[in-house]
Amino acid sequence: MADAKTDIKQSEEWQKAVDYEIQDSDIERQRKLIGVWEPMKTAEYVQTASDDSIRNWAYGCGDDNPLFSNPSYARKTRWGGVIAPGMFVGQINRPMKGDPTPDEVRALKKSLFKGIHVFVSGSAWNFYRPVRPGDTIYSYGGDLTCEVKQSEFAGRSVIITSRRVKVNQRAEVVATYDILRVLTERKTAAKKGKNLSIQPATYTDEEWQAIEDIYANETVQGATKRYFESVEKGDPLGVQAKGPLTVTDVICFHAGGYGFTPYAPTANRRAHKNRQRIPAFYVKNEHGIPDVAQRLHWDPVWAQAIGNPMAYDYGVMRENYLWQYLNDWAGDDAVITHVHDEIRKFNYMGDVQRVSGEVLGKRIDNGQNLVDVAVKFVNQRGEETVRSTATIALPSQNRPLPLYPEVPSDLAETAAAMMARHWELGGE
Repeated sequence: MADAKTDIKQSEEWQKAVDYEIQDSDIERQRKLIGVWEPMKTAEYVQTASDDSIRNWAYGCGDDNPLFSNPSYARKTRWGGVIAPGMFVGQINRPMKGDPTPDEVRALKKSLFKGIHVFVSGSAWNFYRPVRPGDTIYSYGGDLTCEVKQSEFAGRSVIITSRRVKVNQRAEVVATYDILRVLTERKTAAKKGKNLSIQPATYTDEEWQAIEDIYANETVQGATKRYFESVEKGDPLGVQAKGPLTVTDVICFHAGGYGFTPYAPTANRRAHKNRQRIPAFYVKNEHGIPDVAQRLHWDPVWAQAIGNPMAYDYGVMRENYLWQYLNDWAGDDAVITHVHDEIRKFNYMGDVQRVSGEVLGKRIDNGQNLVDVAVKFVNQRGEETVRSTATIALPSQNRPLPLYPEVPSDLAETAAAMMARHWELGGE
């Protein structure tokens, strides 16, 4: 392992991969893109939801709630059929047609931050309706902010917040998804190697049994109503385990529908075409084979070569685990309306996360019974890796079942106009 890592670090390919630096001109171009809204033209692995794709996503996240996988069970719920776990909508997309990108915008985007490493550091969600089998999801969006910071891990970094508005085939807004991305220089991270002293986790039989005991005692509220009246400030949300993380977990997440388009792992002729399209994204491995830079999520040699002690998960994996934790506590009748999360530490191969939370307070707003909660993920080293707050609408003994929030009028109007243009241009 050490020899392979050394070989990569000494290779010309590695040097090319880590030589890219954050340019002031790129930061200036990025800031000019703030507020530019465009249709999203990526074709994700899943474009139209189905019973199968919803079930596969839930299983890829380790979620066994029958609301997402058992049509017979789901028909007896308030939803009348299968719905998707909330954050699945972030990974569905059929290309939305729109007017050509202006030349000045195209020029700003060309080779922007080329060769710079990107990872998700958090997100904010607003949910307005569920995704059901048969729903096709389109998106439009743009960048909201661009900040330059000094990163503890990789020196200078660029923090970009981007919004994705998710819209169904009826031109209804399903959710907004604000993604916090951190752009760092691979060279700086590789040289600093700040985290290289972290050792892979190992577990004694007793420690492993303690993890299994958490899983065995996890509860899913499911069809049992959790009433607003029964919840009080300070109530615990329970404890769940996530992991220990393995390469199998990453494979399951991809197999469940996480495409990572347009940088998706591909094979054979499609991989050849991808290498021609984005050559900077491919770096030779220890066998001399160009492979995706993204492989740091499963390839320990490459992960170590660019400054990580081992491979680690996608931040979006833990975000989906977070949504499952919230939904398990709230039950099938509840509506998760808002989630904000911060990915504060890497989740390395072998790490186990213990998830816990508490009720921050409860309130009635526009006739909705809302509960605000806080959640954290803590690994076996005692580090908080995820911090989150969320708002959940719970059923009441004295009011109708909770509803999703109304879509703000300006957002609804923009979505309708975007979809109208899509159809005018012959979009499906």
